Order: sequence, then structure tokens, then C-alpha cells
Amino acid sequence: MTKWSAGFMVFVMALASCSSAKDGESSSKEDLIAKELLQGVWLDDETEIPLMRIDGDTIFYIDPQNLPVYFKIVRDTIYVHGNTPTTYKIDRQTEYSLWFHNLSEEIVKLHKSNNPEDTLAFSNQETEFVPTVPEIVQKDSVVVYKGTRYRGYVYINPSQMKVIKTSYSEEGISIDNVYYDNVIHICVYEGKNLLYGKDITKKMFASVFPEEELGQSILADMNFMGVDRKGYHYEATLRIPESSVYHLVSLTIDADKQLHVEMVE
Repeated sequence: MTKWSAGFMVFVMALASCSSAKDGESSSKEDLIAKELLQGVWLDDETEIPLMRIDGDTIFYIDPQNLPVYFKIVRDTIYVHGNTPTTYKIDRQTEYSLWFHNLSEEIVKLHKSNNPEDTLAFSNQETEFVPTVPEIVQKDSVVVYKGTRYRGYVYINPSQMKVIKTSYSEEGISIDNVYYDNVIHICVYEGKNLLYGKDITKKMFASVFPEEELGQSILADMNFMGVDRKGYHYEATLRIPESSVYHLVSLTIDADKQLHVEMVE
């Protein structure tokens, strides 16, 4: 199993949980009484730590990096419409108690808070976006091919393009974090003569990545690899944020200054 495919087992599990119950959500009416019972702050039974606050049809999590998500209750199932739609089967629900199966089929037991101070944990509902690089990073390398010196530059630029990554909390709940992606400028010079220059974004790799995998990755790094008869060569790193899951992509600029991309095995 590759580093990339291992990291997306979580995505597949969540997707399967969703698809198996889609028909149930669409064919039945929402239980508004059950939704009303969920309003308020919910604590973990064992730790007494606030886990989530429910306001209307939205779930807010205690971590400000976690996106709020829309939800519905149909029969005995909670349908959460996050980046990866997920379902949780309810085992028990009263005004002050909620038990449900997480994505690992373990029972999560929560109780509603009666302490107004617990709402302070959710006082800042603005989602925090995580930059993957704090400032512009510049790299350059010199190579010699057939007696000619070439210098390749890389500029990794933070952007405002958002990447939503789905992961699991300690309680086995699907959560979404938001990160800022990068735009990487590459250019090749012979002396002071610019031979090639282009801004690279991860969208340019759509032909070699499945859409759902590309959507949760960031363009993390780029290196100038050299020059040969086929052209100028760079290697990009696409990474799942805050994980060891990554993949390499080869970029080749040919004699006609056309860019070609392919996965690195």
C-alpha cells in the first residue's frame, strides 16, 4: 500500500458510511423534535470536556480549526454534511443524553451541559485557517548541461486558496480543517536570459490525480531537478496537511516550452 493510498482509507470509510444510508435520508422526513433536543453544549461522559455545541442545524466543534457543519436527523441517524458526508447511528437520545456509533463502530456517550460557562469554550466561532508556509520561500540550483550553466528558481508563495482536509477526532468523529494552499513560481535562466517561467498550482495536476485526493492535498514543495535533451525538469510534492502522506509529481518543460506532468512511481 502506498503512502498516498493509506492516507485515504479514512476518506473511503467515511464515504462508505454515507453512501449506505443516502436513500434513508432522502426518502424520510427530518425529525425536528430530535433536532430540538440536541440544541446546546454537549460534554463527553468520561472526561467532562465540551465536545460540540449545536445551534439550529449547525454543529460547532471546540477546536477553532474545525469547520462548523450542517446536520439533519432522520429516524435514528444523524446525517452530517461536511466536506465528506458522514452518518452516525443514534443508540440513545433524551433531552440530556446522547449516545451514537462513531465511524469505528464504538459508542460515543455525551450529556448536555447545564453550566453556562461551558459556552465560553465556543465563544470564538471564527474558523482559523492554517497557512502551510508562513512566508515566501526561495530556492535556486545551478546545473551544467553540455557545457552550459542553467539556474533553476523556485518561489513558494502562500495564497488564500483554501484546502479542506477531513480527518477523525479522538472520539472517532469526522472533522474538517481548513488550510491555505501555495502557488509555486518556477523559472529557468541561462545567465540573464529567462528561458521559462510559470506559476504552478495544484489544479494543474488534475489529469494525474483523482479529484477527491487532489481536493484534500496542498502543493507543498518544488525542486529543480536538472536539464537534459528532453527539457527542464522539476519535481513537485503534494502533501496531505499535517500528515506524512505525500506524493511526487514530475514536471518537464520541453523544447516548445510545453509543460508535461506525470506521477513519480
